[in-house]
Amino acid sequence: MTRPTEPTTPARLRTDADLAEDLCAFVDAGPSPFHVVAEMTRRLDAAGYRPIAEEDAWALAPGDRRYVVRDGGSLIAFRVGRAAPAEAGLRLVGAHTDSPTFRLRPTFDVRRHGYRLAGVEPYGGVLYHTWFDRDLDVAGRLLLRPAAPGAPLESRRVLVDGGPLRIPSLAIHLDRSVRTEGLKPDPQRHLVPVAGLEDDGGPSLLEAVAASAGCDPDAVLTHDLVLADAQPASLAGSAVRAARLDNLSSCHAGLHALLAAEDGAATAVLVANDHEEVGSGTAEGAAGSFLDDVLDRLVAATGGDREERARAVRRSLLVSCDTAHAVHPNYADRHEPSHQPTLGGGPVIKSNANQAYATDAASAAGFLAACAEAGVRAQHFVSRADLPCGSTIGPLTATRLGLPTVDVGAPILSMHSIREQADARDIGPLRDALAAHLSG
Repeated sequence: MTRPTEPTTPARLRTDADLAEDLCAFVDAGPSPFHVVAEMTRRLDAAGYRPIAEEDAWALAPGDRRYVVRDGGSLIAFRVGRAAPAEAGLRLVGAHTDSPTFRLRPTFDVRRHGYRLAGVEPYGGVLYHTWFDRDLDVAGRLLLRPAAPGAPLESRRVLVDGGPLRIPSLAIHLDRSVRTEGLKPDPQRHLVPVAGLEDDGGPSLLEAVAASAGCDPDAVLTHDLVLADAQPASLAGSAVRAARLDNLSSCHAGLHALLAAEDGAATAVLVANDHEEVGSGTAEGAAGSFLDDVLDRLVAATGGDREERARAVRRSLLVSCDTAHAVHPNYADRHEPSHQPTLGGGPVIKSNANQAYATDAASAAGFLAACAEAGVRAQHFVSRADLPCGSTIGPLTATRLGLPTVDVGAPILSMHSIREQADARDIGPLRDALAAHLSG
């Protein structure tokens, strides 16, 4: 299916079907965090937002709409409020641009038993069995040699599409125990994608990547390349079936919410961090300094100082937006009996007594107030007491910055699978609740 790529405004996306089609287009445009940020900046540009670089001096005024990108895969966009942040605070939405996948190793062209393979390692909590026998693309960025001594490195996004890679499963005749004992692949030995045969005359994977980027293989210094499902997102009734819904559905909702939010006294901020799936411990991750640095400069550029930065934080609320577990019809016993979110039931507030989620009573009340203003019904999720709980950028950001934070998300099935499922009826309510929150 070919979907429109022209900029879409919130006013044009009125129905569940419109939003679902747009989410599918957004996901298809984002096979890597670098592509996700490129698609977000494209849409921000079309809506009148303008880039601002970290290395430049910042001067901001009420109503300014700007965005800043760090290392290509993380983005912060903001609309400066009518009042100083110290007086009106900030309304923030957080999401992440990465998803569980496989990352190509620095040297990735492998030869074995007459095959050409791609050396990879798992990135994040990959649900391994879902990646077998799928057509896989290669996406990310290349860093190229400088054109001249002293010139800056050039970065190019790249997508080798058409499904050039595949991880073949082992025939049941060669391991019948898989049916009784389950699949237990060794990621070093069994999760190595096949690119072709050594004697098939095809290009090496490096040659294919370089050709896609329009450069010579010798010009490639380094890379950040990942695998992506080659199958486009699809719709079946209200079901949205796609790769990377965790967490591109939240990036999509947060971006639409920012563009739809009304101008208010508070400054509205959307932050989309890379590297959440591997712990966020990078310069552009939620545990890094990106949001901290931007908030410092935003307050300073609007006439504030350190004292006013502290006052602004205490008047703020971050809605950390990441997908939530919808109750699974075949494994309902894995869910807490009184907290079983349903697909199509609206945004989910995620809580954990041990603070794996940053939600507390006050922050949850803030989001519920935004839901009420938008006419949206919220659901609640907690893990069973006898099962471990996942986490998000919420606790990391709250701990680093002292921001009051609530963790929310749209319910999905098959989280961390190569192909997940959401519901079109959840897209609009999440967007509307986030827009009400950002309108402040």
